[in-house]
Amino acid sequence: MIKTVAIQGVKGSFHHIVSQQYFDKPVDAIECSTFDQVVDSLITKECDAAIMALENSIAGSIIPNYALINKFGLHIVGEHYLDIQHNLMALPNQNIKEIKEVYSHPMALLQCMEFFKLHPHIKLVEDKDTAEVAQRIQEKQLKGVGAIASAMAAEIFELDILAPSIQTIKHNETRFVIVKRLNSEIPENQINKASVRFEADHKRGSLAAILNVMSDCKLNLTKIQSLPIVETPWKYAFFVDVTFETYEEFKKAKSIIEIMAQGFKVLGEYKNAKK
Repeated sequence: MIKTVAIQGVKGSFHHIVSQQYFDKPVDAIECSTFDQVVDSLITKECDAAIMALENSIAGSIIPNYALINKFGLHIVGEHYLDIQHNLMALPNQNIKEIKEVYSHPMALLQCMEFFKLHPHIKLVEDKDTAEVAQRIQEKQLKGVGAIASAMAAEIFELDILAPSIQTIKHNETRFVIVKRLNSEIPENQINKASVRFEADHKRGSLAAILNVMSDCKLNLTKIQSLPIVETPWKYAFFVDVTFETYEEFKKAKSIIEIMAQGFKVLGEYKNAKK
């Protein structure tokens, strides 16, 4: 049973919200400032599982996290989609005209640019985490400084929300994965999604042939992401997510692709959160 989980950020961060929503029973969150620290906490058995954002519906893939999961041989055991609502917040009894600077994660700032074009007097400053800025504003009583973070962060750190849901595209979703040191113990009849990694030969049609196998075995390709192989310039690994009706379909495809592709690896077998 999972009792502790490593998250990037502090309480009130979006990773923390996922830790509260995904698990059936309450878990203790271990706060980490970077994803490298998240992985280190998992490898050293400081925690039972880790939560890592993999992609955002606006900003796309978070490629370094794919590399971390692959490098350390970790296993994806589940996924969770979170509706990301960015809120502008500050210490109580201030209005937006009094806010001179707003600090937040670069991705959060990017997703809210249209809002801040309406408030050109505000200086935008990149920071490492959304909720951590909210925490700092409260601890240091920083007036004239705003944060972009979740409503939970505003509640935890007793800040006022000056403007809710300020992201440019209102439907803004992030896919998070739950990662463990060992593969999932979910029964095969409950598994309907998998994440795999492989390399294709530098030959015409080699990638297409592998994708055709997936199609012939009734797998639905939901994600494909290429990542450079650092040790071999101009060679790429492919990270692919597939969904399927039965585990037997995936099993058949897996046995064929293992022969066709180089460096084939199953990164995770789990339940499709979108089904």
